[in-house]
Amino acid sequence: MSPLAVIITMAAYFAVMLAIGWLSSKGADNQGFFNGGRKAPWWIVAIAMIGAPMSGVTYVSVPGMVGNGAAMGYMQMVLGFFVGYLIIAFVLTPVFFKMNLVSIYQYLEDRFGASSHKTGAWFFLISKVLGAAVRLYLVCVTLQLMVFGPLGLPFILNVAVSIAIVLLYTFKGGVKSVIWNDTLKTVCMVVSIVLAIIFIAKDMGMDFKGVAATIKDSSYSKMFFFDDFNHPEYFWKQFLAGIFTVVAMTGLDQDLMQRTLASRNQKDSRKNLITSGLLQIPVIFMFLCLGVLLYIYAAQKGITEVGDTLFPAVATSGFLPVVVGVLFVIGLVSCAYSAGGSALTALTTSFTVDILGAGKEGEEKLTSTRKKVHLGMALLMGVVIVVFYLLNTKSAIDAVYKLASYTYGPILGMFVFGIFCKKPVRDRWVPLVAVVAPVICLILQSNSERWFGGYTFSYELILINAMLTILGLCLLIKRKKDE
Repeated sequence: MSPLAVIITMAAYFAVMLAIGWLSSKGADNQGFFNGGRKAPWWIVAIAMIGAPMSGVTYVSVPGMVGNGAAMGYMQMVLGFFVGYLIIAFVLTPVFFKMNLVSIYQYLEDRFGASSHKTGAWFFLISKVLGAAVRLYLVCVTLQLMVFGPLGLPFILNVAVSIAIVLLYTFKGGVKSVIWNDTLKTVCMVVSIVLAIIFIAKDMGMDFKGVAATIKDSSYSKMFFFDDFNHPEYFWKQFLAGIFTVVAMTGLDQDLMQRTLASRNQKDSRKNLITSGLLQIPVIFMFLCLGVLLYIYAAQKGITEVGDTLFPAVATSGFLPVVVGVLFVIGLVSCAYSAGGSALTALTTSFTVDILGAGKEGEEKLTSTRKKVHLGMALLMGVVIVVFYLLNTKSAIDAVYKLASYTYGPILGMFVFGIFCKKPVRDRWVPLVAVVAPVICLILQSNSERWFGGYTFSYELILINAMLTILGLCLLIKRKKDE
């Protein structure tokens, strides 16, 4: 696929995306930016939420991870994801709607105090900047190989263009623009995956039954791992990690909950969460099926790429019709830039409301502050992407979940303690607990095989991190004489 064809495809998609951003931002004020005015239909939010957690990392890295020894074991986490969505719908959502929150981290100030509020917001800020940068980084690397590199253009220009696009469509409309673009993203992503499977199967001379039989008989098709407790893919590790990862990375993430809080009421919010959580199971299963076919097809055609570069290599190899490359670009772009835009909106909201404490002044002052923060966060994301490029990060999906284990763990621990234990704590010491817990986790992960008979931590580390945070908060409980 030529660089010109990629540019034309991207330009067409960006035109549609920017048009949606412009239309959805008409008459938008600060409330429209932060929570969409709480007028979003639940079914639109549900469609948006199917694709919302899925970025360019999911689109490229999940099919590629099939060949890294995990096969289709990622589905173990996905089953845990659905349980996590139920917990968000029935435990967290009622709390957030009852308190009428703009930023979910305002709950921490109401429950513990100002230090806890700032701690939760800063951990989210670090988590989201790093996570969003990893996601956009992967897309920028792909575009560098397909467009910018062949044209002799530097990576930094690639990053500047990507950040500018994300900034443009969210600058005024905020979460209203994000929801509608996520709906478009979900449709594009699912259609591109389905058609990619069809075209690959057709080139391999297989019908639906042949595809199903090929995937089933493949060495990549193993889904459940119950044999070795010490193995990173062991079922209960992955399943429990899936539950708590979704609770932390969705339910306690301003980015994703900002969409849910844009629903009209708690009942609608619950419906969109359950619907989107259920539908994510077959969608991610399709990603993994595509991954199996990609590895088999690549072996037949002599394509040696693996992991994150496998899908782009096959899609643009020339063995398949040009439309497959076009579909790949549309799916990648829709995933990447919608995820980047929603992250930027959430970062702006959290920093403006939680860190700066804006909102108490007039509407005009709040608008000015929000726009400055929006620009600053965009610049920060761009800088972090360039840093990732210089560090040459390889496994994007693994990097995202490892980062989450360390940064979302303390947030998860604070919310769990706050909701299920009504005791007051010494608020000023909460930041120390939130820092010490990830440090202990890092020490445990570095020495686990030596200390625990060969046991290797996987993404369940987020649960250990949260438990250490809860333990630390228990030590900070105020006694009666302190009160």
